[in-house]
Amino acid sequence: MTTNQETIFTYGAPMLKFGPGSADEIGFDLSQYGVKRALVVTDRGISATGSPQRIADQMAQYGIEAHVFDGVHVEPTDTSLQEAVDYARATGPWDGIVAVGGGSSIDTAKAINLMTTNPGELIDYINAPVGGGKAPSQPLHPLVAVPTTTGTGSESTTICVLDVLALKVKTGISHARLRPTLAVVDPQLTVTQPREVTAATGMDILCHALESYTAKPYTTFEHKHAEQRVPYCGANPVADMWSMRALELLARSFRRAVHHGDDINARMDMAMAATFAGMGFGNAGVHIPHANAYPIAGRVRDFHPRGYPQAEPMVPHGMSVALTAPEAFRFTFTAQPERHLAVARMLAPEKQSAAEPSEALPNALIQLMKDIGIPNGIGEVGYNKLDISDLVEGTMKQQRLLATAPLPVNEEDIARIFEHSIELW
Repeated sequence: MTTNQETIFTYGAPMLKFGPGSADEIGFDLSQYGVKRALVVTDRGISATGSPQRIADQMAQYGIEAHVFDGVHVEPTDTSLQEAVDYARATGPWDGIVAVGGGSSIDTAKAINLMTTNPGELIDYINAPVGGGKAPSQPLHPLVAVPTTTGTGSESTTICVLDVLALKVKTGISHARLRPTLAVVDPQLTVTQPREVTAATGMDILCHALESYTAKPYTTFEHKHAEQRVPYCGANPVADMWSMRALELLARSFRRAVHHGDDINARMDMAMAATFAGMGFGNAGVHIPHANAYPIAGRVRDFHPRGYPQAEPMVPHGMSVALTAPEAFRFTFTAQPERHLAVARMLAPEKQSAAEPSEALPNALIQLMKDIGIPNGIGEVGYNKLDISDLVEGTMKQQRLLATAPLPVNEEDIARIFEHSIELW
């Protein structure tokens, strides 16, 4: 061991309440923090199910005044986050925030919580080099995250993801204080999730767990001083445990949750996998597939996914992550062959006779994507070879993620991954 080699890893997670009916106890949970006035943050699609209003209404018995804001934009932008923050400031003050929905609602709630408790503008806190990378100077309010989709793991993480419209790039805000105080995971809220949403968000779970498990080990980083530590510290024994358990649950229930959405046991497995994967990647980090996903989503032109209600073009986050994953894990194989093969055996135990070991995991991912209806590469969502330079430029801005890749990665490597991901099968 060299003297400047890292010897320390960190781990953080919110308090967790899991199980059918757990969303009915949020009023009690918030009362334990002394909350008197709570803003429930959701989108219009989730609002139409009635769940956010039911959650708001049951808070009254604990003396909490709750209001529902349903203006969340699916796949948040800097503009939509600013609109949400403006609403919260105009109708506040609030001393508690409840996010009900997918990652978009939870990330919007994180931004509201940050910007109603701390000075400055949103751009000040967005990760460098896109924004100022400023850390919060003031404590945030209690935030309860209630996921209604099974994928993002945002209920466990310190990350708020957004599109910066003027730059056509997806980036984020990352700080430990953004992590929700409490994650309330009620699988009953996910049963109405459309098949296509289950497929896309499930691929996000899969890539969270797989990228975390194959991330650069924490011991290979240079030693940091205490004030330099960040949430993403590299693969470590605790994150590995959560990620592998998430992959086991996915191998058992992902296909069934997509094709038999009323199977509550499959939904429970997916909800638990999303939470476990969040506990893994929220500490170890993600790498190449997520870095590639940001420009894929940020530069979309005219792709309209089935199962998503909004009119404007979009590539759902989990879908955008999945589209280059087979080629990305083909590239990273030599860094940790045994980990890649272990996951391949888990996802496709019956198909481990590939002549070339480096093909086992890409083949398992491609078969899964075929089975659940994920598009056949970035070409199917509107990109071609002429777009690769712009996509590479967007990926290389995600240095916070690429730093966690198990192998050094440059522009030529990323360009090759995109080129081989135009069509996957």
